[in-house]
Amino acid sequence: MEDPDFIVVGAGSAGCAVAERLSANGRYKVLVLEAGGTDRRFFIQMPLGYGKTYMDPAVNWMYASEPDPGLAGQQDYWPRGKVLGGSSSINAMVWIRGAPQDYDDWEAAGNPGWGWKEMLPVFKLIEDNDGGESDLRGVGGPMHVSTIDCRVHPLTHSFIKAAGEAGLAFNPDFNGPQQEGAGIWQQNMKGGRRNSAARAFLRPAMKRANVRVLTNAQATRILMEGARATGMEYRRNGRVEQVSARREVIICGGSVNSPQLLQLSGIGPADHLRSLGIEVKVGNGQVGSNLEDHQGVNYTFRANCRTLNDVLRPWWGKMLVGMQYLMFGKGPLSLSINHGGGFFRTDAKLGRPNMQLYFQAFSTVLPGVGERPVLSPDPFSGFSIGLSNCRPRSRGEIMIRSADPFEKPRITANAFSVDSDVADMLAGVKFVRRIAASPSLESMIAEEILPGPSCGSDEELISDFRRRSGTVFHPVSTCRMAPDVRSGVVDARLRVHGVRNLRVIDASVFPGVITGNTNAAAIAVGWRGASFILEDAK
Repeated sequence: MEDPDFIVVGAGSAGCAVAERLSANGRYKVLVLEAGGTDRRFFIQMPLGYGKTYMDPAVNWMYASEPDPGLAGQQDYWPRGKVLGGSSSINAMVWIRGAPQDYDDWEAAGNPGWGWKEMLPVFKLIEDNDGGESDLRGVGGPMHVSTIDCRVHPLTHSFIKAAGEAGLAFNPDFNGPQQEGAGIWQQNMKGGRRNSAARAFLRPAMKRANVRVLTNAQATRILMEGARATGMEYRRNGRVEQVSARREVIICGGSVNSPQLLQLSGIGPADHLRSLGIEVKVGNGQVGSNLEDHQGVNYTFRANCRTLNDVLRPWWGKMLVGMQYLMFGKGPLSLSINHGGGFFRTDAKLGRPNMQLYFQAFSTVLPGVGERPVLSPDPFSGFSIGLSNCRPRSRGEIMIRSADPFEKPRITANAFSVDSDVADMLAGVKFVRRIAASPSLESMIAEEILPGPSCGSDEELISDFRRRSGTVFHPVSTCRMAPDVRSGVVDARLRVHGVRNLRVIDASVFPGVITGNTNAAAIAVGWRGASFILEDAK
């Protein structure tokens, strides 16, 4: 392809939507640069296969945070997708839009056009919800959203009943009129296969003559003339190449790679860049700052009833579910491991939920950094109730370590660095125990394994979740959207402050983290950001 109109850097959740939207009218040539390879891998397409991709360097950046005092001095493992579809190709596929107030907060922070009244139509346009069309649901869009109520493990319904007994009412649709409650997740799947951003958006776009996708092409530097972005430098097959953009360069690398690429290109904290020998093109101390993320912990129980452990651990069980999936596209392998969950408030005075629950009729021990994942469940009947904070106040940062584009950046999460985050998690784990002690679930429990009944005082509970918590893979805001360079990196139309013809469109631009899983919102940001580009190109 001769010089494209638009260069999209990163074929992740947002980048796939951007590429599809920009190329749909046939007027513009679009080049997509993706550092990873193809998504046509069995364990990407199989919904439960993400256990196999959790530590697979062929599809995963496999980042690690700095040792974190808030996590008892431990490093935290950060898997991020390095493949067509990005993290939407290796995630757990829970389809959550977030709370309407989240987007109203974005707009109130000085970002016009990002309130719920503008974002709801975007979600409806991109969705194909098998629950049918309504005032809140969309049908006919590229992203198929599946209702799995009749397919979940029976223990999921016991969890929902127990949550009701603990005071958390049943919610039939977390993307419906209200978010609070307990229920069953919707998942982005279609025909027993993962419906990633690559499958939903990029693959259809790749059939067009005006779209070219280069895999294994890692962007190394934004080419600039003065304060104007002109193209990209990238490395592919051992060669460094350059390509120019007639109109715009769009960075869709995600919350780790987007600030990394800006900094490598001389856009970022001036003193830090100079210390690494990088010429400062545009000084902006906000690039890489304002990192927000959800921290989570699992409570694990030995059950006195059958769970997925009993099916997925023995060789005959693996063979049975494998045949069920291959022949019919059904069974445990056709679903994410998170069947149910919910949202609740630790304080009734709060205007929206601040904690999220995840129910798994399955239990396993997660590996430490550098270890192979435990791909088989525990050798007993077990299940887990997970918990994460939705509205953390702790902030971290992502900064490059050197001018080498192939050196992984420094991730400083600063988890639980604010007292209110510790207090929220403490209240949250106590509520998890209330659910477990409710009649509908208590009768299914033989014993609490982690953290165990000996962990009882506030100090012991806090010490436990500091040791066992970690990211639930929702980092955002490292290229935050804000009105000016003093508080953010991009404006409300996602243009980089101080640079012409350059935008960032991905979860890094979120003004703040949303209430729940971030993938659906990242895709919606991609769709909306592309709409701005098309409007400005007229």
